[in-house]
Amino acid sequence: MAQTSHPQLLPLTPLQQLRAGRLALRLTNLMVGLTLFGVAMAVFVRAGLGQAPWDVLHYGLSTRLPLSIGTIIILVGLLVLLLWIPLKQWPGLGTIVNAVWIGVAADATLWLLPPIESLAWQVTAIAAALVINGLGGALYIGAQFGPGPRDGLMTGVHLRTGLSMRLVRTVVEVSVLAIGWTLGGIFGVGTVAYALLIGPLTQFFLRWTVVDLSPARPETGPLPAVEPAR
Repeated sequence: MAQTSHPQLLPLTPLQQLRAGRLALRLTNLMVGLTLFGVAMAVFVRAGLGQAPWDVLHYGLSTRLPLSIGTIIILVGLLVLLLWIPLKQWPGLGTIVNAVWIGVAADATLWLLPPIESLAWQVTAIAAALVINGLGGALYIGAQFGPGPRDGLMTGVHLRTGLSMRLVRTVVEVSVLAIGWTLGGIFGVGTVAYALLIGPLTQFFLRWTVVDLSPARPETGPLPAVEPAR
């Protein structure tokens, strides 16, 4: 999921995320966003022109293991969460739901959606999946329930090592892409399009999807900023 920023995004601890208010709207946005994320993953797979770096790994593993790609997405997400422990990262509600629900939504969409054969439809599907992914990511981020397992891993490495976020993200995503491609994942135009466009698309949709938590502050008291883990 793309890392991005917005003036209304607050540095909240997991407890603050639950106390911050507007829970009904935020939970709705969380679930809709993660569902759209899983749908977009499945469309990338059916288009067959390449997936996002982590999904190249997921797809590659699915060609070697007797498991659905959705199940593999869940298992990889849970394994990544274990790497949060030495980094002293704390998952939020959104982190846990993210680790499970995207895989469920991806498998359901793959069950409903047949393979896409025509090149014109494949390109159209990739374009649609990018927009769906960008909107889903913005809804998820805007709900302010914590980062996904994979983004949290990269943030944790950045905070613990002092290395730039760009360097950490590049090293991690190139590594999982290379491993996934070796295992049989598909690297292609869809992968390049994702790398170039998902950040700007997510940033574009964030202007409408970030839930403003400032009205909740008088009810819950001030929400102090989170100090980076040391």
